[in-house]
Amino acid sequence: MQLVFSVLFLASLCLPLFSNAQRKKGGDNKALASAGKVMSYQDSAMVKQLFFSALREKTVENYKLATEMFERVLQADPANDASLYELANLKRQQSDFAASEPLLEQAVAINKDNEWYWAALADSYEKTNTIDKLENVFNQLIRLNPDKSAYYFDKANAFTILKRYDDALKVYDEIEKLNGPSDDLLANRQKIYLKQGKIDQATSELEKQIAANPGEIRYYLALGEVYNSNGFADKALKVLQQAEKLDPRNGMVHFALADIYRDKKNNEASFNELTQGFAIPDIGIDQKINIISGYFPKFPEANAKASALELSRILTVAHPNDARAYAIYGDMLIQNTKYKEAKPVLKKSAQLNNQVYNVQEQLVRLDLGDNDLDAAIKDGENALSLFPNQAWMNYLVGVAWAQKKDNNKAVGYLKNATSLELQDKELLSLSFSLLGDCYHELKNIKSSDESYEKALTYNPDNAFTLNNYAYYLSLRNEQLEKAAAMSAHSNELQPNTASFEDTYAWILFKQKKYAQAKEWMEKALTHDKDNSGVKYEHYGDILFFLGNTDAAVTNWKKAKGFGEQSPVLDRKINEKKYSE
Repeated sequence: MQLVFSVLFLASLCLPLFSNAQRKKGGDNKALASAGKVMSYQDSAMVKQLFFSALREKTVENYKLATEMFERVLQADPANDASLYELANLKRQQSDFAASEPLLEQAVAINKDNEWYWAALADSYEKTNTIDKLENVFNQLIRLNPDKSAYYFDKANAFTILKRYDDALKVYDEIEKLNGPSDDLLANRQKIYLKQGKIDQATSELEKQIAANPGEIRYYLALGEVYNSNGFADKALKVLQQAEKLDPRNGMVHFALADIYRDKKNNEASFNELTQGFAIPDIGIDQKINIISGYFPKFPEANAKASALELSRILTVAHPNDARAYAIYGDMLIQNTKYKEAKPVLKKSAQLNNQVYNVQEQLVRLDLGDNDLDAAIKDGENALSLFPNQAWMNYLVGVAWAQKKDNNKAVGYLKNATSLELQDKELLSLSFSLLGDCYHELKNIKSSDESYEKALTYNPDNAFTLNNYAYYLSLRNEQLEKAAAMSAHSNELQPNTASFEDTYAWILFKQKKYAQAKEWMEKALTHDKDNSGVKYEHYGDILFFLGNTDAAVTNWKKAKGFGEQSPVLDRKINEKKYSE
């Protein structure tokens, strides 16, 4: 357990006066006694000058020189408590608390009435976990400043850490005599009673507060928490139900009841309390978002997703001007595959606060998923005006331009993505793969092949890259062995994919392996849900070379019927033979 002190250390604002100034002075040849040696008046003046020079170096953050100067002061005047204190502070600044402690112990031994010395020593003991020495330190601080309640609280905290619970309670009694009763005292006593296992005493104190202040809901909440955390759920429920009757608009009461009902496995009642609490604007949105986040580990369980969705919807009603409410609601809509509903919600979040990048990216992804390419470009380019160095956003805008067949613009954004991101292998693989597609469309074969090769260095198992690269090689009738290997691997990675099977069949066709090509093309047609004219044309080509001209013509005609249009296809049908 960490001891939290409320002591204010003002070393940087307040400088202790020379305690040496209190030393007795003689006549003309005045001398100051210091640690068993006598300094002349001239020596004393030199020490003072050196001390103030050290302070100046400390002020300009020349800590090394300041340290050396304070050490020189102490060589000349070992009892110079102000230098001991300043040197200790420099050590503490460097987190060298072990070195600061003996310096501070010397300083308080020389000057027992300097509050700042004792406060610094308390901090040092806390940092080195020397808790057993703190009692005397806080006794001294209380002696010097008996009206400062913070010192009493710190002393009680030290006793609590040392498990001297009765001593801590006595200190709290002193504080009450000093300042009267308070919620802080009540809470601290509760903690000690619970550590001592005195549940009855802890609850009794709270029941007295409720009796004296029946309208103060915080006491009901505290009592409910004590009961519930110690296995008395029924008593906690009764207390909180009383509080709910007194103040039905208190969100904390609803949340506390939700916890109890959840522990009792009454999920319906628990969720009902949560929805009531979420609808109350006075409860901060951060706490509500944390509650929604608690459902995430249960995803993809349908009930968890539905509950998080409803709570996030209520969040937007209770906090209509907070972008975070719409951001998490949009995210929950996406989790529940309600993509069309999510889009306007995320737009609202971005309108309220356009500085959240993740919201902008989600919005563009939804645009692309909806095939709304113009919206993807508009939203994406707007996001890039705010976040120009986001590689993923450059990639997404590049995807939109590529799908619109504006390959030159797509290339510009994709190259940005690859230059902005050097570590994300997934993004680099996707970007170079799409660059390969775009360069192919632009007839820049060299750059296309180089891009595909780079994509595969980042992800050799990217099935789409393997398929596209292999297909374009086969169209050029180049490196067919390499193309076949890549295509076969893509089918291993993503089996039963019609377009991949078509590619592999076409490469086998190019290699004159017609029987194998027929087998793979039939797989492609089996898995093809779109009745692709290209696949039927390819099937006809294969059948022709297997000597089945009638079946070839039949499939060429099917290709034409499914929308495939080209002079080459017409020539195949009319001449009843293969043509390139």
